[in-house]
Amino acid sequence: MTGRRFLRRFARHRLALASAVLLASLTLAAVAAPLVEAALGVDQTAVSLLDRFAPPSAEHPLGTDELGRDLLVRLLYGGRVSLFVGVAAALAAGLIGTGIGLLAGYFGGRLDALLMRVTDGMIALPLLPLLIVLAAVDLTRLGVPPSWAGAEDASLLRIVVLVALFGWTTVARLVRGATLSARRRDYVLAAVALGAGSRRIMLAHVLPNVAAPAVVATTLTVGNVILLESVLSFLGLGIQPPLPSWGNMLTGAQDLVTTAPWLAVWPGLLIFVTVIAVNLLGDGLQDALDPRTLGRA
Repeated sequence: MTGRRFLRRFARHRLALASAVLLASLTLAAVAAPLVEAALGVDQTAVSLLDRFAPPSAEHPLGTDELGRDLLVRLLYGGRVSLFVGVAAALAAGLIGTGIGLLAGYFGGRLDALLMRVTDGMIALPLLPLLIVLAAVDLTRLGVPPSWAGAEDASLLRIVVLVALFGWTTVARLVRGATLSARRRDYVLAAVALGAGSRRIMLAHVLPNVAAPAVVATTLTVGNVILLESVLSFLGLGIQPPLPSWGNMLTGAQDLVTTAPWLAVWPGLLIFVTVIAVNLLGDGLQDALDPRTLGRA
């Protein structure tokens, strides 16, 4: 499928197009967090007890939190963390799942049986309870240097690694199924007859033609990862303060719902909107990449 045809088909899915624009806007706003911070003349880490729970104003467009920190700027910095975790973990899980599915589907036999049994075992594990247990493990007891285990980014990287290690199963199954079909196609059989090696056939002929389900599944995983990060942070096992994320901002606001409800409304609303937009984007990509609708372009 050409890029122009894909864009034309994707543009017909109005909700997916609007979701893509919304996600791009949120990403740009998160990237521009330091610029917004400088323009407002505030410091998102500075505590000012005299400015606690300040209402919206020119200096603080969304008001301040329980420590007098600017809420808008912290939401933007929290978006950087939450969006990074969602995208990085989903991409890592997608790469692992694509590799496993490609190997299992192309070579088949015992390798396929082994990899699929491993996949079945991973699917049988309860993901959220498992992540809660592993997120609570003291890294220093595993031989990790205390300086690294206590670093500000350690909790962020831990969630990315955990989700990547346990969240690849859906992509693996989808890619395996598509590979089983693709390896019987004429262009693959022709490459085999011409003496092309397995690695070249998988990367040059099979992978480009099975990428669509992997792309869609990876896109949908982003929303799930953001929700998982939010749950873990809400339980105090995810992104650790002072590094802000939408999840731990909800955690900090749970005791203030009656006195300062906006502290919970804004991060909760951003999580909700982002997850819905990612799911709608995935639906649009699925329709645009579906080979059964090629003739309708």
